[in-house]
Amino acid sequence: MNDIVMRPCHGPGALRRMQELAWTTWTSGSRWHVGGLAWSRCRHIGRDGEWPTMLWERDGRPLAWGWAEPPGELRLLVHPRHPGLADEVLGWFETVATGDTLNVEIMDGEGPVSAALTRHGYRPADGLPFLVRMAHDLRELPPVEPPAGFAVRHVRDDGDVPARVAAHRAAFHPSRVTEESYRGVMSAWPYRRELDCVAEAPDGRLAAYGLAWLDAGNHVGEFEPVGTHPDFRRMGLARAVCLEAMHRLRAAGARTAVVHVRGDAAHPGPARLYASLGFTVTGRTVTYSRARSHRPGGSRA
Repeated sequence: MNDIVMRPCHGPGALRRMQELAWTTWTSGSRWHVGGLAWSRCRHIGRDGEWPTMLWERDGRPLAWGWAEPPGELRLLVHPRHPGLADEVLGWFETVATGDTLNVEIMDGEGPVSAALTRHGYRPADGLPFLVRMAHDLRELPPVEPPAGFAVRHVRDDGDVPARVAAHRAAFHPSRVTEESYRGVMSAWPYRRELDCVAEAPDGRLAAYGLAWLDAGNHVGEFEPVGTHPDFRRMGLARAVCLEAMHRLRAAGARTAVVHVRGDAAHPGPARLYASLGFTVTGRTVTYSRARSHRPGGSRA
């Protein structure tokens, strides 16, 4: 691997380098969609500086990245043709993590990464929250039928941002999403305003929303995030905005839509919503853990 360069990945170009690898390695079993990465990295102002991130590349092409969230969480993506880089990413993570417990979340089908985790002393952890990946073929979709008096549309302009953020903050209280940070989301590739769908209540408030992201090269859209203001729940509004976004995704060239939602019993609502829309479970995440002091050979990391 002497021709592979390891370098810190931060600043304005970091997200695009991470997305490039997600785009070039996307399969139906992937965890990281270009849109989900944009939301995760941009939704909170100032977090980029809190997250040590490292990139491995050859001739300017990204082959792996590691994204550490202190004190001891790791997200990673490794090109399937370079599985040995998983060991490199884990070795780097052990130098920047500060927690007593180290956790690494991967999809259940990532065999080479799972093998590397085992070599580094990690084991699947029981009882932790997990995500399920759900997918929907977009060829046949029912019509959008919002409740009487509600209008389903997309975010029109910057004037919608305060209400859009207010709906998110109410749905996910407490939330660090702000108007400033949401404008950062809107400026990130591949955000499209016409895929940022909302349900407008008769009193003018934005009652629900569903942000869809399109990976045009792989013809796949992802929902991230979807929410409903507490004042308007159990009215079918999340279903309406998701269907609106799915129709728009299909019109823009997407063949499939995916979403990653909590799969454990503590939060059953989102999975039920997507199942009612016709999404099916295609995989789940697994968190591998180990104590910081536990490394092959017994030394402290």
